[in-house]
Amino acid sequence: MKTDRFFQTEYQASSRRAILVGVHLSKREGGLFDEELEELDGLATTAHYEPVATLTQRLPSIHPKTFMGSGKVDELAEAVNHHEADVVIFDESLSPAQNKNLESALKCRVIDRSWLILEIFSDHARTRESKTQVELARLKYALPRLTKMWGHLSRQRGGIGLKDVGETQIQLDRRLIRNDIHKLERKLKQIDKEKVVQRKQRRDVFKVALVGYTNVGKSSLMNTLTEAETLVENKLFATLDATTRKVKKNFPFPVLLSDTVGLIKKLPHDLVASFKSTLDEVREADFLLKVTDLSHPEFREQMETTDELLKELGVDETPSLLVFNKADRIRDEVFMQDLKTVYPNAVFISCKTGMGMERLRAGIVAGYEKQLTTLNLHLEFSQANLLPKIHKLAMVVAMESNATGWDLDLRVDPSEASKLQELVEGNGNKG
Repeated sequence: MKTDRFFQTEYQASSRRAILVGVHLSKREGGLFDEELEELDGLATTAHYEPVATLTQRLPSIHPKTFMGSGKVDELAEAVNHHEADVVIFDESLSPAQNKNLESALKCRVIDRSWLILEIFSDHARTRESKTQVELARLKYALPRLTKMWGHLSRQRGGIGLKDVGETQIQLDRRLIRNDIHKLERKLKQIDKEKVVQRKQRRDVFKVALVGYTNVGKSSLMNTLTEAETLVENKLFATLDATTRKVKKNFPFPVLLSDTVGLIKKLPHDLVASFKSTLDEVREADFLLKVTDLSHPEFREQMETTDELLKELGVDETPSLLVFNKADRIRDEVFMQDLKTVYPNAVFISCKTGMGMERLRAGIVAGYEKQLTTLNLHLEFSQANLLPKIHKLAMVVAMESNATGWDLDLRVDPSEASKLQELVEGNGNKG
């Protein structure tokens, strides 16, 4: 048995039969609509529901009271009775009023896509940070939906001059929720400060973040590149916490790789806001690996969603490399050749077989080098003690010896160039 404190999500583990509902707005393409319904089925399954039926309706616009037309609501009520469904899941966000009206008409629990995603996140949260983030988003979602929990009390009147008991209870719970929201927001601010300190300590390394749609194989790639043991599961949102590991080999400079929460269409706004500190790993990255599951039938739409969300995060200008994962599953050579023509700079890999990993590592190195500036230095023989420091701060492209010392051709981070120049000149003056 599970019961949320404020928002009614009580259920029995054996009582999870769900009917999925999708409304096809006239402006939406049919293929995308079908894809979204398939994704809703996957989300429901991940949340431990058993989808028993799917109902759809084509509408020119959303009905303000019940989201869909009255005739379809009646049909949905019949389906609930026929399938003995415990919950109806809508693929769009419902207003509090729509949610209340639908539950009254259907006589069963009604949730929308946003709450379904919040349930999954709540189930998968493991760390203090992710649990706090999810709880904050859930409370913000629940706050405007309290009236349907206490409507039955509004008819209970204590006598002359007494306030409505139901309204009093709603006001009390709203105050409690607001207090909890403020506490959680303060807690997240403290966590964010800790994260900022951690990120400052990483300024001398090249920070790479894995981004992409949920369940495209980011955690598997993380394990392949870092030899870490990040959780890998074939389900949506297996990873919620940003995991950062050092890439241990085949790089001439320190590289930190971060695995981040998967992206998805219609990600609840409050959830994005709550996961600010986690998504800051993406904002702070020097380079992005945009991972795509090439074997997914709608991979192009998933790429578009990823790009849209990255633009919302303000990182669409961050240097990136497109990585097509699970390329070993593709047998159509013509399709692969066409794709390589359209995306000539992309890397095709397989975490399962190791295919393309060397080219991926070379792509990361190239991404790092593009962000460096050229610096030419002359180092006298008496300054040989500076060579280890130079090798640490810069990439030595060429080093030629002459009568007085060495001429160095370096590639260095722009923020380190002046420091390195001052180090050499200052050491020379002291000598």
